[in-house]
Amino acid sequence: MGSIFNTLNIGYSGLNVAQNGINTTSHNISNAETDGYTRQRVVIGASTPLQSGPGNVGNGAEVLDIKRVFDNFVFDRYTAVSADKEYSDFEVKTLENLSTYFPEIDGVGIKSDLTEFYNMWQTFADNPDNDAIKLALATQTDTLTKHIVYTQDQVKDLQSQLNEQLSVNVNEVNSLAKQLADLNKAIEIAEAGDTYTANDLRDKRNVIERSLARLVGAKTNSGNLTSSIQIDSSSNTKTGSYSVDINGFNIVDGSSYHPIHIANEDNANGFYELSYERQDGVLIPMGDKISGGTIGSILNLRGTSLDSTTGMPADGIIQNVISELDSFAQGMIESMNNVYASTSKTTMESNVLDVNPANSLVNSSLNVREGSFELIVYDIDGNVTASRTIDINTATVMTGVAGSNSIQGQIESQVDDNNDANANNDIDDFISFNWATYISGDKALELSLDPLHESQGYTFAINDVLPDTTFSSGTNFAGALGLSRYFDGDSAQTMKLNHTLKTNPTLISAGQTPLAGDNVIALNMVQHQYEKFDFYVNDQKFNTNTYAMFDIIATEVGTHTNAAILKNETISTQFNATELEYSSVSKVSLDEEMTNLIKYQTSYGAAAKIITTIDQMMQTLLGIKQ
Repeated sequence: MGSIFNTLNIGYSGLNVAQNGINTTSHNISNAETDGYTRQRVVIGASTPLQSGPGNVGNGAEVLDIKRVFDNFVFDRYTAVSADKEYSDFEVKTLENLSTYFPEIDGVGIKSDLTEFYNMWQTFADNPDNDAIKLALATQTDTLTKHIVYTQDQVKDLQSQLNEQLSVNVNEVNSLAKQLADLNKAIEIAEAGDTYTANDLRDKRNVIERSLARLVGAKTNSGNLTSSIQIDSSSNTKTGSYSVDINGFNIVDGSSYHPIHIANEDNANGFYELSYERQDGVLIPMGDKISGGTIGSILNLRGTSLDSTTGMPADGIIQNVISELDSFAQGMIESMNNVYASTSKTTMESNVLDVNPANSLVNSSLNVREGSFELIVYDIDGNVTASRTIDINTATVMTGVAGSNSIQGQIESQVDDNNDANANNDIDDFISFNWATYISGDKALELSLDPLHESQGYTFAINDVLPDTTFSSGTNFAGALGLSRYFDGDSAQTMKLNHTLKTNPTLISAGQTPLAGDNVIALNMVQHQYEKFDFYVNDQKFNTNTYAMFDIIATEVGTHTNAAILKNETISTQFNATELEYSSVSKVSLDEEMTNLIKYQTSYGAAAKIITTIDQMMQTLLGIKQ
């Protein structure tokens, strides 16, 4: 049976419930702007009633729990779209930066320099003996090559920055994974016995979960889903087993974590490789498994897989641009050098060649094709003294005995080139073949006139035989080897005017022969801009001219950027809608909290009134006794 003192306890329980409500509301208001904070609600229930004769007598109220208003389904969507948003934002920012390296508008950029370069060759063709124009041509060539090198350097620097950002972000993932494992342990201790809910700890865990999703597209897997309908119809939370994985690789498992291993010590170019360390210590490559968040975007841009031989990325948007620029430069270098090799010289020295002289040239790493080229010797007056056709087929090698199917054998073969029964005026009498090995161990081909004929003013040239008149139909022998070259280098980062010509631009020749007024080479250089060549980018071949090849590079960069921007707009819309949904469920509403504050304040006052009333009743009883 209830007593007056029991009624006093009921009033106290009302004060206690109201006080907890005010405390919780104050906590919500204080954390209204705290990132990841989820609003909390007090769960109130009636205390166990007292048994009495007429029936059960109420025994006041009690606080059963304080729970978060949280919907896991909404949070999972919010986390997933946050990962997509982070991926897209980073991609757009990087590609917009990349696009600035290709300002092919308003007469600015590599394409404009290329046009001026060809125009200068036309000017040179009109004035083939003018040294001032030769100087201007050398300057324009230097401008073009420096712009190509500078652009490639910028692209590579961007790739290097991405590589460093990869390291920073992976270290952040590992740090967050460790924090998450520690939080799981703290939550497990705080919620032992299912008595209390560690609301604030769970909020911190959700913040880290979302951060991991944004960084690396990580997904959280938990055990049971329990509803909290007494708080909100959509409120629920997950309990039980807990793990965070990246496409099957668990980086957090309960209170333990497995860091992502990142290293570049064995990579000559400093590119980081990601791997997952199993419990037995074995490292499993996982770079190609990461496709979400900032790190997924970095890998997609930088390149996911690293070539085991070169250490360079084998894929990636930035790497593809680098490869395309290299292909553009290499194709231009080889094809223009092949044209320029027709100018007569006394000596020709190739680039350093990494080929076996006893193996097929056509099947080597050099871009040599089947066909024929001519070796032509000119006298001091520009007359053809001797010429010989050198044939190249799939069996042709570099070195061999005279008369063999080798370049050396065909040059040294004793053949009557002029059909004049004179054994002293043939190619083998003028030109010496030397497969040179230098002190460094590098190898190169040297072709030179014998000293006597050189002193008499003789010169020689290499002229590709063009079956269908197009430049690309020849063997590309001189261009592939770099004989009598106009350009030095073999890539966009090493391309430059030949050192000898840069030192003395007056040595630039417009013609094939030593005769004044010869402008055949200059005209061929002008024609070069209209000719189609094969440009190889990885396993892809582009058959086009130099302008169109550069347009392919610039257009691809622009296309990737525009596509990323459009995709980002869609993802941003999805993100904003999902964020709004998440906020409507879990974010603190100050208006709602102020209403709750008034409600609990009123409740507190009413409970206090109960105690005041009991106090007056007790005073009455004491007065009767007196």
